[in-house]
Amino acid sequence: MPVYGYVRVSTMRQASEGESLDVQKRQIEGYALMHGLTIAEIVIEEGISGSTPVAKRPAGSAMFGKLIAGDIIIAAKLDRLFRSAIDALSVQTELKAKGVKLHLIDLGGDIAGNGLSKLFFTIASAFAEAERDRIRERVTQSKADQRGRGRYLGGNRPFGYSISEDVDAGALVEVPSEQAAIKRIGSLRNKGLSYRAIAEALARDGIAVSHVAVKKILARARDVDS
Repeated sequence: MPVYGYVRVSTMRQASEGESLDVQKRQIEGYALMHGLTIAEIVIEEGISGSTPVAKRPAGSAMFGKLIAGDIIIAAKLDRLFRSAIDALSVQTELKAKGVKLHLIDLGGDIAGNGLSKLFFTIASAFAEAERDRIRERVTQSKADQRGRGRYLGGNRPFGYSISEDVDAGALVEVPSEQAAIKRIGSLRNKGLSYRAIAEALARDGIAVSHVAVKKILARARDVDS
């Protein structure tokens, strides 16, 4: 009766620092010891988002491929394994059909042990999914607010701006020469020039931008105006 411990962290930074992984491993090992279970393998999923179904994660897929009747999977928390309530219930149904038991420590252990456990598992899965949705909404709203106030949200520096590093760190500050180039790009486009022709015209003035960058600059200018 092989027993598999499953641990996951969603970023490579967490994986390299190891704190979250170690905490999960200790919880699983302590749970197994208290219940007289011998762990055959700790399956480690490093830098994998919970939005990826467990059966499609590298380590998760390998583990699922080895499961047979009588096996046990132990995870510290429901959200280490599942991305949504539907996903959790679907996987649990598959595991039960295979004769594989699932123990989630944060839900008290064997989640299919009785009808009450299954009900609690269903409710907890739904709440976990709702919490992730709320987090995504807060992040989206925060980014929209930051974008509306002209804040830098990461990635490549937008042409026409520099990134403030003073008191208002992170704010986008207009670069006069590049702003002038943006106006010229718009003017040349209005005259019917192609993106490539605009890029070549700017290059003659010592401004090195690709035709792809010209297209993006025009698109961003339209977004700002709208």
